[in-house]
Amino acid sequence: MANVIHTVFSAFILQVAYVSFSISSAQTQNTVVFQPSFLTTTGPTVSAYLIGNISGVSLNLRTVSPSNTTGSSGPPSCIAESTQWTITSEPLGKTALRVQLKLNKELRLCGENDTNTDCCPGPLCYLGTLQVSACVDGAPQASLLVRARIHALLFPANAGSDNKTVIPNQVYQPLGPCPCDLTLRVCDVRCCCDKDCSNEDLKLFASHCLPGPFGGQVSPAPDYQCSVQSSENSPDWYPFLCVISPPENNPYLGLFYQGDTISPRPGPSFQSPILSAPVAVNVYIQGSPILTLKNQYFTIPQKGFGQCVNNAPVAFLKDFKVDCMTLLRSCPTASPLQTLPTHLSITLNNGLGGDVSVDLTDEVATDLSPFISKRDAVASTDERVVCENVTLALDYKFYWKGNGITGITLTRTVGTIAFNGSVTLTTKYSAVFLNGGVMVEPRSGNPGYQVGRPVIAGILDTLGNNTGSVQRTSINIWKPVSDGLCSTAEKKPVLFGENSTSGCQLPISQQNLTQCDLLRETITTLQSALITATYVAKSGDPDLFSISDWVNISLIPVATLNSSTAVEDTTSTCYGIPSHQQIRVWSLNNGVVDGKPQKEIRALQVSYGLSTWRLDCGGGDVSPCVDPEETQLFPITSSVTFIDIPINTEPPKTRFQINFTEYDCNRNDVCWPELAFPITKYYTGEPYSQSLAKGIILVFFFIMASVLGTPWRQIRQAWSGAAL
Repeated sequence: MANVIHTVFSAFILQVAYVSFSISSAQTQNTVVFQPSFLTTTGPTVSAYLIGNISGVSLNLRTVSPSNTTGSSGPPSCIAESTQWTITSEPLGKTALRVQLKLNKELRLCGENDTNTDCCPGPLCYLGTLQVSACVDGAPQASLLVRARIHALLFPANAGSDNKTVIPNQVYQPLGPCPCDLTLRVCDVRCCCDKDCSNEDLKLFASHCLPGPFGGQVSPAPDYQCSVQSSENSPDWYPFLCVISPPENNPYLGLFYQGDTISPRPGPSFQSPILSAPVAVNVYIQGSPILTLKNQYFTIPQKGFGQCVNNAPVAFLKDFKVDCMTLLRSCPTASPLQTLPTHLSITLNNGLGGDVSVDLTDEVATDLSPFISKRDAVASTDERVVCENVTLALDYKFYWKGNGITGITLTRTVGTIAFNGSVTLTTKYSAVFLNGGVMVEPRSGNPGYQVGRPVIAGILDTLGNNTGSVQRTSINIWKPVSDGLCSTAEKKPVLFGENSTSGCQLPISQQNLTQCDLLRETITTLQSALITATYVAKSGDPDLFSISDWVNISLIPVATLNSSTAVEDTTSTCYGIPSHQQIRVWSLNNGVVDGKPQKEIRALQVSYGLSTWRLDCGGGDVSPCVDPEETQLFPITSSVTFIDIPINTEPPKTRFQINFTEYDCNRNDVCWPELAFPITKYYTGEPYSQSLAKGIILVFFFIMASVLGTPWRQIRQAWSGAAL
């Protein structure tokens, strides 16, 4: 906590514009002026500008009396005086000079026995007015007045700490009556009960302390306390309705606990201790990094944020397959393009307390077309480069059982690359985890689907013994790449809970539009290739041998849609083109496991949106309509939409509940049934018999107070006066 020192200036951008205007004015008059000519500062540093013909100008500083600061301060003087300020100047071109004043004095308060006279004797450290004169040949040309009012800096008595106050368990350790003391060994602003605040600190915010209990101030007792009202001014009903409660019993009891502490003691045990089995060191779980014997990450080149990372950790039970592109202008000399058997045949921690070594096998690639994508040749043949034993691919197979790795095999593919100039090399890296000899299929949840995981689909594979299993596959949508054409487009799996729309473009000519049946069949084939499955898994971890874990995919054929909207094709126009594939997934929340909702797929429907394709020859481009082989691009799209099925666990409402709302407490502001809540069956604070008895006694007291109170006494007095 410190007094913030700041200097009052005009806005910088406006000042620069004003200085530029003053420069042009001063140059025309061949004089010098200060801009601004009067300043007020509360900081130890202040700056101004001297504008005009600054050649041969000298600056002089002196202290003037405050009476001379109203309006003009009299004629400036070229006689310098000794002050606590230092004046410096910096030329800004040929017509401007930046003048800066700095106070040579410490801005800390003097201690009680402080012998240093350079400190501040009081909170107001400096008060005075300075005059800066610009002189040429001993004659003053312009003057600047600076009024300074500077306060001392206040530092905390103890060194600050970034640690926050640790609130202990209030059962064993009292918290104390100062909840606004949030920072350890530092004075908190406006916290008047903070013991770290000195008297000087408290003077700064003594009148602005935090109010209420959180500021350490005890709130006054409420009006409903029996101890607040006296018998003189209390109403007649007060003795029956006031509350008798000690002041310590308030909503802030847990924050201001001041009772005795309890020392925890271990209780006696008559059972013999149970010795647990030894736990294996560094047990692997799904997603944990694989370690070497030196507890370092085992790394393989992988992709991260769209780029290849050479030293990326390998996660247990996480398969991957990536391609990395590298531009070569010379032969590589370092990993991962140049690898040695000693660097690859390493020993890893198997997760079961032992180790496992990598078994390396080399293969030589004779066909380099999958690895070389582009060559940039030069005219000279003398620059031909030949690189031998370049690592083209690293394929790892991890064999696992339980929480450990039982074996690792690595197939390294090497080859010889020859090129002129440069070549773009594509290297391939992969890792698969095999349980025995079967590749592990990644799950999309356990058991329910998790958002962002692939939707699992399957095809029924009927075996010879009349038992069937499901062959796992995926549901895909379009993934356009490079030019966005359908011929180069790829597929991407549908991710659970993520709505998506994508597509590609298909070049169509006038000749294609004359064969509409063939065109519809071609588009249908392209769209059907995205979804080859007939089943979809209900959960994210289905059983491949249990058909009850799967749901049939509902497919609306294109022929059905065309028959319902049959329109005869015309020349250069085709109707009923299934250009849009719509996937709808209905899911249901089936509970929560470890705080994560478990969602289940109940239905999946695939339908098609039909469109009409015709060539557009407007805008001056008539070539597609003239040339039968000229093409135009038509979009083919696919989308997926996830629909949540609402859960309604309440019984259906009767007609009386729907229409009659007078006594419905959930839909009516006034709830009459809750008027006698303590004596109804809904009140469970105490036995029903006791609450009924107390309610009857309370009603009796109300009747007695009404009969014996002031209204009846006044009636009896009026009756007696009338009788007399």
